[in-house]
Amino acid sequence: MTDLAASIAALDAERMKATVAKDGAALRRMLGDELIYTHSSARLDTKDSLIGNMESGAVVYTKLEPSEVKAQVFGETGIVTGVAQIGVTSNGVPMNFAVRFTDVWVRRNGEWQMVNWHSTRLR
Repeated sequence: MTDLAASIAALDAERMKATVAKDGAALRRMLGDELIYTHSSARLDTKDSLIGNMESGAVVYTKLEPSEVKAQVFGETGIVTGVAQIGVTSNGVPMNFAVRFTDVWVRRNGEWQMVNWHSTRLR
C-alpha cells in the first residue's frame, strides 16, 4: 500500500472511531455533503440523516472495528475495502454482526472526504 493509500485507510479508521464516539463535528468534516451511505440492511442515509440519527440516539454504534483493509488511490479518489465488526443499537434493538464494505473518498482543496459507503452483511 502506498503512503497516500495508507493515509486514506487511517482516515477511514478515524471516521469509524468518530462514529463510535458520536463525534458529530468530526464526522461533519470527514463526510461529503453528497454522501450516500448504504447500510447492510439496504437502508440509505445522507450525511445529515446519518449524523442526525447518531446525535438523537436513534442509532448508537458501540463498535466499528475494521480488518482486512485495503486502500487504493486513483488521482483525487481513494477507495477503501475491508471487513468491519459492528455493534449497533438501532431504535432500541442491539445488534452485532460483520460486514464487508467499500467506501469512496475524494480530495477537495487538499482535504479528503468520504462520499460513499456500501456494506454487505457477512453473518
